Amino acid sequence: MLPRQVIYYGKNEPLPDRSLLRAGPLTLVWENGDLRTIKLGDHEVLRCIYVAIRDRNWGTVPPVLSNLVMDVHEASFRISFDVSNQQNEVDFFWQGAITGEVDGTITFTLDGVARSTFMRSRIGFCVLHPADASGAACTVEHVDGTTEQAELPIYIRADQPVQPFADMAGLTHQVMPGVRAETRFSGDIFEMEDQRNWTDASFKTFSTPLRLPYPVEVSQGTRIAQSITLRIIDERQGDDRIDIDSLETGNGISFAPLHGGQAQPLPALGLGMASHGQSLSERERARLLAMHLAHLRVDLRLADADYPTRLADAQRAAEALGASLDVALLLSDEPTAELADLRYVVKRLQPPVGRWLIFPARELFWGGSATAQVVAAARSALVDLVPGAIFASGTNADLIFAQRNMPPLDQIDAGGYSINPQVHAFDNASLVETLAAQASSVLSARRLAEGRPVLISPVTLKMRWNAYASGPEPTTPHGELPPQVDPRQMSLFGAGWTLGSIKYLAERGAHSVTYYETTGWRGVMEREQGSPLLGKFRSIAGGVYPLYHVLADVGKFAGGEVIPSRSS
Repeated sequence: MLPRQVIYYGKNEPLPDRSLLRAGPLTLVWENGDLRTIKLGDHEVLRCIYVAIRDRNWGTVPPVLSNLVMDVHEASFRISFDVSNQQNEVDFFWQGAITGEVDGTITFTLDGVARSTFMRSRIGFCVLHPADASGAACTVEHVDGTTEQAELPIYIRADQPVQPFADMAGLTHQVMPGVRAETRFSGDIFEMEDQRNWTDASFKTFSTPLRLPYPVEVSQGTRIAQSITLRIIDERQGDDRIDIDSLETGNGISFAPLHGGQAQPLPALGLGMASHGQSLSERERARLLAMHLAHLRVDLRLADADYPTRLADAQRAAEALGASLDVALLLSDEPTAELADLRYVVKRLQPPVGRWLIFPARELFWGGSATAQVVAAARSALVDLVPGAIFASGTNADLIFAQRNMPPLDQIDAGGYSINPQVHAFDNASLVETLAAQASSVLSARRLAEGRPVLISPVTLKMRWNAYASGPEPTTPHGELPPQVDPRQMSLFGAGWTLGSIKYLAERGAHSVTYYETTGWRGVMEREQGSPLLGKFRSIAGGVYPLYHVLADVGKFAGGEVIPSRSS
């Protein structure tokens, strides 16, 4: 029998300690060095304040806390602690101090030193304004002393920084009529990005500005000091001013359909072919058949000589399941010869292609990608090959790539992008927060596609590769899971997260969603021979994961509709 924590969360580890704190009218949660869910009654003021240490490839170096001292009172608190961020070449030590005052002022400081010489992409505070604050009126104070009036964007913005939220020394936004929250930054120059591009449900303010070169070398002995101060400004008069007792939130749980919410067709659901490359067993095929899958996705890098074998394996699986194939073509910048070879292979195999997903083999975050060129070449070469097959593109990575490099819409029949919830944060609470942001991403993608169907392909728990790396990816240490694998894949948490994802993507009109893979530790069931690293991924050989049941049960409603609803 697996331990309870493994069944729930994939690891036999305790959940992080969480402490409910109060700073006058504000409530908040302390968790492992972060301040989370800072609220004024039911109004979320800030989602999180935390310190991020990012290496040369934007990898997050995890913190190890020590010497924690907490002095907590009914309406105020004092916290001090030490943190070591150490991984590979990075060794950074800092001391944190946080105060919360009875007037609602919160101050968070860091004082750190590099204990090695290393390359970093970022060191310092990140402040998250909740996505629900979109449309809120703001005053932006720049480092040169000028101010601007603005609103937090409603549709997802791809510009970095989001203008005019750049070169900031302070940012004030409306929390409710007559009440504003002022956040001040010191120790560096801060700017904002729209994290909904990565399905984080927040607007992130961070330092150092991205216009400056990165990664940069941090010499051993370099000291870094920053601070964040949050202050509540209540401009109401008399009895309307903040009353602490009246701002208590309820503990009840509620669920209800949205009145007037328009029912949406349930998206067509599919899976990706397993990245381990092994063929399906008879039992695995039977289980997948019970899921009523609409399609399977197979990725073909046409520069690889063995791609015909992968296509043939996908063809056999799709035909056994009565599903069509989403064939993702990863093309070089000069794909003419690759596409000519593909025509020969497809004519020989006759696979059940329903959609061609066209992407450049390498998408560039800065400087543009060859998306438009490869889409035009693929459409010209393949349009007559499989009657009825549609052409889709956008990005094989995060939504922001599609926003920056969307191909001409007259060249595609559908737009698409992928989702994973762990670009910036990795804890359970942050993963849950991404679910609502998936809905926002669909709305912006539909706007970008101008009415064409939107395909979410694929949805995975971890990044499939680092699309932002500026150097070679570090090798996985012996005995550790590959960076694409999350033990929550086989947990009840993974099942709940999957159900939430289906809800939000369906409610906002996603046409088709591809989840995970067929088998293995990135799939919906374990392989017959079991986990390759049982000490880290404690699955049952030949068993299904809880998220299999979610997808199979929803699959029974194929062709049905989703009624929008909300729960507390």
